[in-house]
This record gives sequence, C-alpha cells and structure tokens, in this order.
Amino acid sequence: MSKACIIGWPVAHSRSPLIHGYWLSKYNIRGSYEKQPVRPGELEAFLQTMPARGFRGCNVTLPHKEAAFAAAARKHLEARAVGAANTLWYEDGELACDNTDGAGFMSHLAASAPAFDARSCGVAAILGAGGAARAIVHAFLSAGVDDVRLFNRTRSRADAVAAFFGPRVKAYAWREATDRSRDAGILVNATTLGMAGGGGELALDLDALGAGCVVADLVYVPLLTPLLAAAEARGLTTVDGLGMLLHQAVPGFQKWFGVRPEVTPELRALLTADIEQRACS
Repeated sequence: MSKACIIGWPVAHSRSPLIHGYWLSKYNIRGSYEKQPVRPGELEAFLQTMPARGFRGCNVTLPHKEAAFAAAARKHLEARAVGAANTLWYEDGELACDNTDGAGFMSHLAASAPAFDARSCGVAAILGAGGAARAIVHAFLSAGVDDVRLFNRTRSRADAVAAFFGPRVKAYAWREATDRSRDAGILVNATTLGMAGGGGELALDLDALGAGCVVADLVYVPLLTPLLAAAEARGLTTVDGLGMLLHQAVPGFQKWFGVRPEVTPELRALLTADIEQRACS
C-alpha cells in the first residue's frame, strides 16, 4: 500500500488528507495519506526515517518549507527558484523536492479572475515573507510582473526575500503596506493573519486600493476571510485560498500514487462543506 503524509507544526488543521483521500477513493487506489505533526528541530530526523515508516513522500507546511528544501538531495526547478519546498518524494533512493504553491496559486487565479493579466497589472503587493510568499513572488516574476512589493512584520525577512529574487522585488516596512499598495493591480495576503483560531487581525485600509485591484488571500479557514469580505464590500475581484490548496496538491499525488488527479467542483464542495461544518462545531 502506498503511503504519503503532510508534515507541519501545527498540522491538525490541514485539509490535505481530505483532498488526497477523495482522490484515492475516486481512482480506486489502495493507499493512505496522513497528518504527521513534526516539531521545529525534528524535521531532519523525521525525513531520514520516512522510508522506514513506509512513506513515499510528503507535503510540507509551516514552518518547515525552507528547511525541507535544504534537506533534499535533489532540488527541482521551482523549489530552487523559490528556496522553499512543499512537496517531497524519492528519486533513485534520494529525497527530492519541488514547490507547487506558485503554480497552484496561478491556476486558481486564472479561474477566479480571468481578466487579470500579470504583464499589465503594474504592481503586485504581497503581505508576508515565508515560503508561500516566496512561491507567489516567483510565480508573479515568471508571469511578467515587473514590480513586486513585499511587506512583512519582520522587515529583515522581507529584505532577505527581496535580495534573493533581485531588483524587481522590493521590501518595505509593514506600516507602509496601505500606502504603497495604492497602485497595485493585485494584493495577496500570504500571512496567517485572518485565519480562524488565532491568526490575528489584518489591519489594512482597502479604500486605498484602485477599483481594478484583485485581492487574494491564501488563508482558507474561514473561506471568506475578513480581508476578502472587505474587498467584496468594495466591489473588488477576490480570490480565496482554497483553490490554491487544491491545485498545489495535484503534482504530489501524481508522484506518490501514479495518477494525475483532477480538481473538480465536487472536490471543492467537499472541502467547503468541511470548513463550514468545523466552523459551526
């Protein structure tokens, strides 16, 4: 039986087992996908014992994406470009990694905001400087965005990301986010702010944004975050975080279980129902 898992700290909130469980059932594959909580500082030991535990690979969530990249012997293109990994598997006995977050985000962005054109959007404003933010930065640069602006509560982390990607990416103080996003064609929240269960509040004045700005949030619990609700109230196009979660999962499933799965309305409805049910419990 093929086995895969998701690792993180915490990891109990993850919906990835629901996604992969749906695909395992749909394609009649004898396998399993589990949650594996891994504390900071214990990642390397866990990765070394994955084969003995029967795992073909894993997804990686906070706070391990950059450490997972460093631990992999084989680093594929997107992971190298981002400097962080969210998908691990084995190639000829060696641990390999890639990053599917950026492609997953762009697939969902195209479906949710078909009028958005990265080459003509002007400015992309990104809140956050972690592994997911790095993936979004790379995706925008690859799509032709010439001015990416990063805002992070710890300025040094934003500076490091800007230095990694080069002159088209600039870091600014967190307090400057509202003022320096006025001319943005898209704004993306890649922090945990707005997440149910303690993510904290995201204080941003959306009245400063232009009428054509697209607002995206990588948080998917709740599905309608305070940021997206405020953007909808202003009449702005919004992109939720659930679609990225669904699309980024596709390549990993194919690596571990040998079938390239589809993201279907039925699967999205399953995830949406689970999020709503847990919110009421």
